[in-house]
Amino acid sequence: MKVSERRVCRVLGQHRSTQRRMPYGRADEERLIADMIELTRQYGRYGYRRIAALLRDAGWQVNDKRVERLWRREGLKVPTKQPKKGRLLRVSRDGGHRFHLIVGSDFTGSWASISRDLGH
Repeated sequence: MKVSERRVCRVLGQHRSTQRRMPYGRADEERLIADMIELTRQYGRYGYRRIAALLRDAGWQVNDKRVERLWRREGLKVPTKQPKKGRLLRVSRDGGHRFHLIVGSDFTGSWASISRDLGH
């Protein structure tokens, strides 16, 4: 039974170009991934762009897109930054009264009356 490639691809819902050539990785990809993971362990807060720059400094000929593709494939992520302690809630010393004074002022008058209302 002879069936054309076009018909088989249409039935399977695949594009015909996927049947022509088998994808293969580069020969040095495993070493590149190992170096990338090592740099990621060493510099934990660096993203894929900085890691790509470090790889280029080490002699690799890679661009950011290739490093990003491998980064995603390996499931690498930059850990989230921890919030600084003691800076989440900070109340002004006057209890926010100055804000109400400014908002409640009538800004339709002259500048002299506005500065007098603000206490300047």
